[in-house]
Amino acid sequence: MSNKGPGLFSDIGKKSRDILTKDYNSDHKLTISSSTNTGFDLNTTLVKSRGLSSGDVSTKFNYKNNTVHVKVDTESSVLTTFTIPDIVASTKTIASVRLPDYNSGKIEVQYLHDHAAFTTAVGLNSSPVVDFSATIGTPGIAFGAETSYSTSIGNFTKYNAGMCLRMPTSNASVILADKGDSMKVSYLRQLDSLNGGAAAGEISRRFSTNDNTLTVGCSYVVDRRTLVKAKLNNHGNLGALLQHELANKSFLTISGAFETKALERSPKFGFSLLLKP
Repeated sequence: MSNKGPGLFSDIGKKSRDILTKDYNSDHKLTISSSTNTGFDLNTTLVKSRGLSSGDVSTKFNYKNNTVHVKVDTESSVLTTFTIPDIVASTKTIASVRLPDYNSGKIEVQYLHDHAAFTTAVGLNSSPVVDFSATIGTPGIAFGAETSYSTSIGNFTKYNAGMCLRMPTSNASVILADKGDSMKVSYLRQLDSLNGGAAAGEISRRFSTNDNTLTVGCSYVVDRRTLVKAKLNNHGNLGALLQHELANKSFLTISGAFETKALERSPKFGFSLLLKP
């Protein structure tokens, strides 16, 4: 599949979102992961969130670029996903079902080309939801849209549009979402002063309520194993994160959230440990 084109619609603004949201959490999470040379991966995850504990065990098997992924969680549900590339040139087909809900089945087809990308997803039930997205452009500039159509009500339940501009050390994006009721404008720039880290900003506006949120954040590479991130919005919500690679592909992540306008409230702390023996 080509990686030279405009990318999927979900890629618009992704780098900025990663700086401002990725790895921030208030849960306690432990993941143990192992893999073999035969293409078999095994992951076990335990999560404690708001006093409640949950977990899952997942396996992934790769064979000639085909992937079978099975996840079993403590809610007794089993998610099975099949990924098959290049049934037709430049496509990827993804089929999934979560048992025991047989109506949860879905099939998705992605098509990536040098100047366009399309995705179509259809639920495998009697009244499916049909999702479609498309982007056109180049690796430097892209325009896209996505929509969802519910056959049960005979109407569109979602339509969003966006554009992005990518440059060697920066990128900018605009996304119009919630059926035109909200807009997000984001900008990211790689900075040498952050040792290869980046600074990002996002302005979000909801037109129906006139609510505006400005969020700024950055990532700083302390050394080749340690990353520090921070973010702050105009409502006084401050977040900070420290991620350290303990060993090869084993990471410890500690994050915190503070309300600077209500310091009497207890801060929230999250902990994540990924071990790959």
